[in-house]
Amino acid sequence: MAGTTNSPTPGPRPGPRPGPRPGPRPGAGTAAQSSPRPAPRPGGPGAAATAHPRPSDPTKFGRIDETGTVWLKTKDGEREIGSWQAGTVAEGYAHYGKRYDDLATEIELLEARIVTHPEEASTIAHTAAELRDGLATATVLGDVDALHGRLDQIIESSARVAEKAKSDKEERRKKAIARKEELAAEAEDLAENSTDWKVAGDRIREILGEWKSIRGIDRKTDDSLWRRYSRARDAFNRRRGSHFAELDRNRAAARRAKEDIIERAEALKSSTDWAPTASAFRDLMKEWKAAGRAPREIDEKLWARFKAAQDEFFGARNAVNEARDKEFEDNAAAKDALLAEYDSRIDPAKGLDHARAELRHLQEKWEAIGFVPRGRVREYEDRIGALEKRVAEAADSQWRRTDPEAQARVQQFADRAGEFEAKAAELEAKGKTSQAAKAREQAQQWRQWAEQAADTLKEL
Repeated sequence: MAGTTNSPTPGPRPGPRPGPRPGPRPGAGTAAQSSPRPAPRPGGPGAAATAHPRPSDPTKFGRIDETGTVWLKTKDGEREIGSWQAGTVAEGYAHYGKRYDDLATEIELLEARIVTHPEEASTIAHTAAELRDGLATATVLGDVDALHGRLDQIIESSARVAEKAKSDKEERRKKAIARKEELAAEAEDLAENSTDWKVAGDRIREILGEWKSIRGIDRKTDDSLWRRYSRARDAFNRRRGSHFAELDRNRAAARRAKEDIIERAEALKSSTDWAPTASAFRDLMKEWKAAGRAPREIDEKLWARFKAAQDEFFGARNAVNEARDKEFEDNAAAKDALLAEYDSRIDPAKGLDHARAELRHLQEKWEAIGFVPRGRVREYEDRIGALEKRVAEAADSQWRRTDPEAQARVQQFADRAGEFEAKAAELEAKGKTSQAAKAREQAQQWRQWAEQAADTLKEL
């Protein structure tokens, strides 16, 4: 029986009865009354909670008699749970009904929590067992039998939920390990093979960010995987540092080489020995390209100095050449007139010796005129070359026609034809008709060759 109060009650009674004393809630677990109640999953352990209207009707599950004694009705009968002397009977029902509602809320929270936090199934089952054990002495008015059934259901389902939570946890652990192994292998590959330092460095940092987000691995395995990633990251940083250190050394060497090239270029920039100096500048440019890059901001300044020396020399040379080209325009006009004059006079058909003499006159006058503009040198070389070729081809043709060896070959073919004709006549006289026919065929072949050779000489 619950404790009593000293508040007087209306009407005669054997003596003052103690007022209500709520006493401790059954079980160890409690829940704040102000906490929101999560909606249970349909069909899940928490579904039963929604079947009880809130607040409950305590008058259906107990009574307060005329002496203020509070009785709870269960399937096993009635049992006294306390005494109400602090107010009206309705207030007493409300008080004990509120205590039942608080207990139902605590159970409802357990039903919801086993759905949302299955990994806590064993703790939830323990709490439910404590609450169920406390129902036998609970000082509440409400459907305690229903609460008992709901707690039984929580305890029964906890084992299944715990097993599934364990299985899910193991599956998550395997996936987490597999993913970290993939990330460690990727980091190792980058550390060993990548030379795209910016992209690889960014990716290694991204791997670290993802790595930190992966949970659920035992400490020993996680430490082993972390050492793989950490070693790969350190190896990459060392290799990248070594690369850039070597790059810095190379850039320093390139800077010294280019400074030396600039000194030589600046020493040549005022030269008027155009051809050798232009060749020297081309050689310096080859050296410049082979030297590699100096540090970026310095390399641009060095190039500006080298280019300025080049521009000064080639600008001066171009100015001189342009002035000369203006002088050479008159020479070009004189050579145009000369070519026009001698084109008709150099005609081997009118006499090869005469054509040769005219060509010599042209060449003498050509050389006396002097240079033409640089851009037209090939044009004039081709034009006078055409006249020289005309005379050379005529001379070559005449030589081939009068070549004693060629004439001898023609006569040799004719003589061979005569020999076979004589042989054919001799064989015919002896009655060797078939052999005579073959000899005549050979004679005819040699005669044709002689005629072809003679015709060729005529065409030359």
